[in-house]
Amino acid sequence: MIVVIVTLLTAIIAAAASAGRWLRVAQREHYIAPWVSILAMLWLKVRPINAVLAIVALALSIVGAVGWMQQSALVWATPAALLLIAALPIGLGIRGTSAKLAWTDRLKRLTAIWAVVMIVAGALLWLLVGIAGLPVVLLLAPPLMDFALKLAVPLERRLSRKFVVSARKRLAQVRPIIVAITGSYGKTSTKNYVAHLLAGSTAIVASPASFNNEMGLARAVNERVVPGTEVFVAEMGVYGVGDIRALAKNFPPDIAAITTIGEAHLARMGSREVVFEAKSEITEEARTVVLPVDEDMLAGLAETCRQQGKRVITVSTTPSIPADVVVDEAGQRITVTQFGQTVTSELVVPRTGHAVNLAVSLGIAVGLDIDVTPVLTRLGDLPQAHHRAEVQYAPSGAVVIDDTYNSNPVGAERALRGAAQLAEERGGPLVVVTPGMVELGTAQAERNEAFAASIARSNGHLFAIARTNRAALVAGASGGQHPVRTYDQRQAAVAAAVDQAGDRGVILYENDLPDHYP
Repeated sequence: MIVVIVTLLTAIIAAAASAGRWLRVAQREHYIAPWVSILAMLWLKVRPINAVLAIVALALSIVGAVGWMQQSALVWATPAALLLIAALPIGLGIRGTSAKLAWTDRLKRLTAIWAVVMIVAGALLWLLVGIAGLPVVLLLAPPLMDFALKLAVPLERRLSRKFVVSARKRLAQVRPIIVAITGSYGKTSTKNYVAHLLAGSTAIVASPASFNNEMGLARAVNERVVPGTEVFVAEMGVYGVGDIRALAKNFPPDIAAITTIGEAHLARMGSREVVFEAKSEITEEARTVVLPVDEDMLAGLAETCRQQGKRVITVSTTPSIPADVVVDEAGQRITVTQFGQTVTSELVVPRTGHAVNLAVSLGIAVGLDIDVTPVLTRLGDLPQAHHRAEVQYAPSGAVVIDDTYNSNPVGAERALRGAAQLAEERGGPLVVVTPGMVELGTAQAERNEAFAASIARSNGHLFAIARTNRAALVAGASGGQHPVRTYDQRQAAVAAAVDQAGDRGVILYENDLPDHYP
């Protein structure tokens, strides 16, 4: 009787610990299955001690099952297995630091569904092998969480419907021109540029922060679009084919823009071709599209849209490519063709910025038939997105470039070039603090190795954080003059970077991973 009570108590403890960990992962991964299981496997892969302990817990579960059948002292292996499972994976905190659990209504509903799934699974195993089956259920907590996420989808859609309906009614009443922006990266910066550049010409409202899914856009419309709003700028995110098509039905764009087709989210979509297919959905309902034609895929899409009778505004960052808007960063010049006339302006952009984002923003102004001449006068104080190439100064005097919200290879290389040039001008060391880039699928190791190699060629000091990409970063920088320094915690790396940079150095914080990554 005592062992039964102890086993049930330890099962409750292990279940509570598992709930805290995997609910937090589910929330941070946008409630999308199977990412809880993917992250769980990553913790086993890059921290082998977790794989070893999971095997030990499974072995104890089997020993405990034998003990229950034989009614021997081996039954105590079952609570031992449960206590071990309560600690797994080692390194993944229950409460979290950078990625704390937020007890939203949605999370509470998921908790209830997951609890039911766990109870049902536990009851089935109890019928098969008795109380000894409880550790197995808790070892399967991540995939069972993903199963609960799938079960929750219809409920969440039904509950969100009233907010979406309200937003659609608001849009029908106010009738703003809807500008939709998507892309592998640069969505938020481009949206902010558009809002800033057109603020002097029209009553414009942009969706805040990264409110780029159905509920986020519905909330933005319901809270911010008021009578008199002339333009609503909607950032649209995507995790798979069909996502943007669904968004466009509820927030139908008059003007659609794509910033770029890159490798962000390759892990979710598999290939650039699928990314292109998913992003292209934004053009389906729009009458006007704005596309960078430097990329072959988007140049082809521009031609397709013309054949469909859409108005196409082309933009480029290459002077030799004919386009309606050309942002020539090297030549420091902007050229805009509008109303049959060509307007030119000097260009001043930060060395860690993205000219394509500005080009798309100006292309949207052209698509809105707003005279760009006064718009160009607002280029001098473009807004800087937080944590995207944001320049600060450490108390020591070192320059700090905060690019922690950037997680794509192109942006990382650009930020590195800017930081390296600045370090050379200041005559100090370049220090790059990074955990590498994630969600790049089969290209992830290669891209992180290439980035580390670029740091080595720039004579930079690489401080690699966490373990998700550690092997790739160390391998990539192996030919550099400075050994790679590795840290499990970002705080220790930051302190060491400030010391390394001294008063003349440049510190680049490139990307940051929340602590549900190992």
